[in-house]
Amino acid sequence: MTVTRVTEVGKHSVTVPAHRELRVGTLNAIVSEVAEVIGLSEGAVRETIFE
Repeated sequence: MTVTRVTEVGKHSVTVPAHRELRVGTLNAIVSEVAEVIGLSEGAVRETIFE
């Protein structure tokens, strides 16, 4: 699955594997990339995902 965010600056896509389980490193890489793109800390992204 690809998650895309479109802003005034441009478009950014993050590919999220459609596996039932993700390796910890893969999940960390996704969280890091999302945090960088939206300008939040990795901790804030994790809290939002895993509420």
